[in-house]
Amino acid sequence: MTDFTLNAQARTDLGKGASRRLRHSASIPAVVYGGGKEAQSLTIVAKEIAKLFENEAAFSHVIELNVDGTKQNVIIKAMQRHPAKQFIMHADFIRVVAGQKLTAKVPVHFINEEAPVKKGGEVSHVESELEVSCEAKDLPEFIEVDLANAEIGTIIHLSDLKAPKGVEFVALAHGDDKAVANVHAPRVSAEAEEEGAAE
Repeated sequence: MTDFTLNAQARTDLGKGASRRLRHSASIPAVVYGGGKEAQSLTIVAKEIAKLFENEAAFSHVIELNVDGTKQNVIIKAMQRHPAKQFIMHADFIRVVAGQKLTAKVPVHFINEEAPVKKGGEVSHVESELEVSCEAKDLPEFIEVDLANAEIGTIIHLSDLKAPKGVEFVALAHGDDKAVANVHAPRVSAEAEEEGAAE
């Protein structure tokens, strides 16, 4: 398992103007909260956080956050990116407490997509990440969706997925058995048939 670490400084200069000044100086504002402690405003070097999150696994791993020499375990809770340029503008971290459940968004990995394609189907990814609830030690790097046996017309729901040990899908716990992927007939041929019929 990769160790993820990130350095940060405590920030006292708050507000929109301060955040703007920070970004001009190649840093970003961030907040860490939870774990029964007060929320703390931080400054992180933009290059450092961008490098960390180049690795997809960092989104679903515990990160050692070093704030002015004090280390704490956190996970990323939310991240705001620039709509056009995609660089990180703000990050929210939540403290991890041993034995306490946390919720985190975990990427979805689709495997064996070529199987339904060989049968003439097309695969649509409905969800690219799923919210899970578990202890930090059980946090999965990703959720795997196997499409090997998917036929045309198949909709894969949350209830069809096998959650790793100790992990619960948040939506499913709230009674929302949402679709994760579906296999459908190619749209192009369907449209061509419609056009042919119209002519």
